[in-house]
Amino acid sequence: MSTLTGARHLARLILRRDRVLLPIWVLVLALLPVSYAASFFELFPTAAERAAYTEGTARNPSIVALLGPVYGDSVGALTAQRSGFLLVIVALANLLTVIRHTRTEEEAGRRELLGGSVLGRYAGLTAALLVAYVADVLLGLVTAVGLHATGLSATGSSAYGLAAALTGMVFATLGGLAAQLTETAGGARGIGIAGLGVAFGLRLVGDTAGHDWPSWFSPLGWAARVRAYEGERWWVLLLPLAATVLLAAVAYPVSVRRDLGAGVLPPRLGPATAGGALSGPFGLAWRLHRGQLLWWSVGFGLLGLILGGAAEAAGRSVEGNPQLEQIMDRIGGASGLADAYLGATLSLAGLAAAGYGIQAALRMRAEESAGRAEPVLATGTRRSTWLLSHVVFALLGPVVVLAVTGLTTGLTYGLSVGDVPRQVGRMVGAGLAQVPAAWVLAGLAVLLHGLLPRLASAVWAVLAVCVLLGQLGAVLELDQWLLDLSPFTHTPQVLRDTWSPTPVFLLTALAAALTAAGLLTFRRRDLPVP
Repeated sequence: MSTLTGARHLARLILRRDRVLLPIWVLVLALLPVSYAASFFELFPTAAERAAYTEGTARNPSIVALLGPVYGDSVGALTAQRSGFLLVIVALANLLTVIRHTRTEEEAGRRELLGGSVLGRYAGLTAALLVAYVADVLLGLVTAVGLHATGLSATGSSAYGLAAALTGMVFATLGGLAAQLTETAGGARGIGIAGLGVAFGLRLVGDTAGHDWPSWFSPLGWAARVRAYEGERWWVLLLPLAATVLLAAVAYPVSVRRDLGAGVLPPRLGPATAGGALSGPFGLAWRLHRGQLLWWSVGFGLLGLILGGAAEAAGRSVEGNPQLEQIMDRIGGASGLADAYLGATLSLAGLAAAGYGIQAALRMRAEESAGRAEPVLATGTRRSTWLLSHVVFALLGPVVVLAVTGLTTGLTYGLSVGDVPRQVGRMVGAGLAQVPAAWVLAGLAVLLHGLLPRLASAVWAVLAVCVLLGQLGAVLELDQWLLDLSPFTHTPQVLRDTWSPTPVFLLTALAAALTAAGLLTFRRRDLPVP
């Protein structure tokens, strides 16, 4: 029997399970750079306007820290920089996909059942990596074709598409290695995301500290240094290719030298006796969610520092361009251009916070699938109490992370304009205005868990559609009724002089109804549902 026996069949199984989610994230991440290019062509039709934008905004240290360096003032160069943070999302999607189909399957016991059949030693890891690699190739191809269709050069579009695809492959392989190191999916995700954080930190330091050598140690830095549309350096693409091979060369031997279900790193043992905080379901939920909430809050806080620092420069960069002022005001919904920028970026933070709410809500499904919910519910704990203990974090988590984002954004922006107290209050309010829309998606996750638990993860596809409508709706000139399908379309822009609180109440009522329906359906269905 070959070491790869069964890999093709496992890959088909993965594709079947991800037949909705995988195409959505590939298309969304591929089409967003295309939308950026189309916007730049519309907003900056002349070289002088692009040069002014580059000097005023694209070279701002805060924007460079978030997006990466810009190597020219052409539409292609600006698009490549604007798409810089998308590579972080590409990397994260690859990490989570590979870990989900390797370590998560092993932790749930499904890998052991498959291993009892005719299955090669390397089949599981190979199937997961193969699917991720194919998705990355498709992402790079669609991105390159789409960018070229907007009028950008085929050479630069191909360079950017290849850089995006290879970046995804590096982190997919990192996810495969992380899955071998711990015996839990949560631990593997922690290692993988920590690696992504180090890569982002190296790129940030290298791009803003005046010497770029740290960026050469980061896969995210390599993608920028390909210099798409500005004298492409094709040899840089050899670096992510070599890193992918090196990581795979470590992951594959480790995958067959450890016991099934075990990791290379020894598990950290807890105390011999549980503390008083674990005496009830809410204490247990706090123990399960606290680490995730902490790291999301830290990440959102750092993001707010960067966004607030870039706001003033973003406002100055478009002065004198009436067309850009009009479009920015429509997107951000604020009277001032800096407020428009902050409104737009906090809207994106709201979408990300919805991801936290979904993840916290789906923790119930993970606990049920792993068989840990049933022993808890076999005690005197009621189903409603157990479910609400997790719903609390799905609803309060977005409040915390968006409040932190608004606080740090207002602090840095307030320091730049000399008005800290007022700007902190305004930005915290603008961040919290995104909460009801995030609650709607969290409530939908609760409903799916109670009504159709096998389809609970489909709520990620709903979030992807919301991102797609928000980012590409105006560019594609979609009908308003279609845009209205996203709850984030109805979020009030509180940085305006006048705004209505009605959408806040309506979205909150919808979220409450979805959560209540999820509670009722969960109380009436069988447990567990595999």
